[in-house]
Amino acid sequence: MPQPFTTRDFADRMARAATAADDAGLAGLVITPGPDLVHLTGYRPTAITERLTALLITPGEQPVLIVPKLERPDAEAAPGAAAVRVTDWTDGSDPYRAARELLDPTGWYGISDGAWAMHLIALQEALPGTSYTSLTASLPMLRAVKGADELERLAAAGAAADAAYRDILTVPFAGRTENEVAADLAEALRRHGHSQVDFTVVGSGPNGANPHHEAGDRVIAEGDTVVLDFGGLKDGYGSDTTRTVHVGAEVPAEVREVHEIVRRAQQAGFEAVRPGVACQEIDRAARRVITDAGYGEYFIHRTGHGIGLTTHEPPYMVEGERQPLVPGMCFSVEPGIYLPGRFGVRIEDIVTVTEDGGRRFNSTPHDLAVVG
Repeated sequence: MPQPFTTRDFADRMARAATAADDAGLAGLVITPGPDLVHLTGYRPTAITERLTALLITPGEQPVLIVPKLERPDAEAAPGAAAVRVTDWTDGSDPYRAARELLDPTGWYGISDGAWAMHLIALQEALPGTSYTSLTASLPMLRAVKGADELERLAAAGAAADAAYRDILTVPFAGRTENEVAADLAEALRRHGHSQVDFTVVGSGPNGANPHHEAGDRVIAEGDTVVLDFGGLKDGYGSDTTRTVHVGAEVPAEVREVHEIVRRAQQAGFEAVRPGVACQEIDRAARRVITDAGYGEYFIHRTGHGIGLTTHEPPYMVEGERQPLVPGMCFSVEPGIYLPGRFGVRIEDIVTVTEDGGRRFNSTPHDLAVVG
């Protein structure tokens, strides 16, 4: 088990967030329950309800955590609580009064992407002169650059997902449903330390041409190509990996060809990773290989997404994203080719930016594995 984060860790994160808000021209930040609040305070409310909970970060001032009175003991027990001032409100009172007294009545604030609309609208009604922007739009780097302790957790999550993949290669595929193999994957992730399984995509045969196929009752047959995309949270941090396997020893030449193209595209995307390179260049590097091979129209999604406290978060490896890579960023590199009605192939690793390039958090072979 990794060492828990300390009050100092959370205080430093909040201080960096306040500086980033100031640099962006924001009056401050309104952080609501979800990964932003966990990242900054370690506080994860037992129940996210209609009751207002919000961390207010104002540059130059101590952060304030507003919570319902009945949840104050839990909030004060959070590891970052000692670095904030906690204030509460009771049922029957106006929960926005405390916020009204703490916010600049004409300020421009960054607010968590997942904030409930009812809370944002109520804040706007309480302070008509305020305006708000999402954190993804205003501070996309808030959680993007990971510290050494976070990288350790992400590496461990990746290793656990790799162990689950090695396990799944030993189970029967032919004659079983996608749901049954998906259940095996989920069990393997938990067996190797995941507390939460977010997805277990098992796309067999033509279903593999749907990148986000939900495992179903289709029976996997000899001769099927199967896309396996799976991940979740271990010690609070995400895993996400994809490998493509073939059922039966007779692998069609076209499947081998498409898989090799995707393998080369994934390698090209990985080799493009280095500090200062724009995120879109990772997408371009991988996409160029697939386009040059004549399959460009069948690569139908971005090349990657960030990962951390959630399995999908900024930054995104997609055309138009000019954010330069910074050491400590973590994201997927996952090109694919999807031939409608026939099969799909995807290969995905989680990668972190180092001082001089990139490092994978997944180490299982990229070869097309054959399963029974």
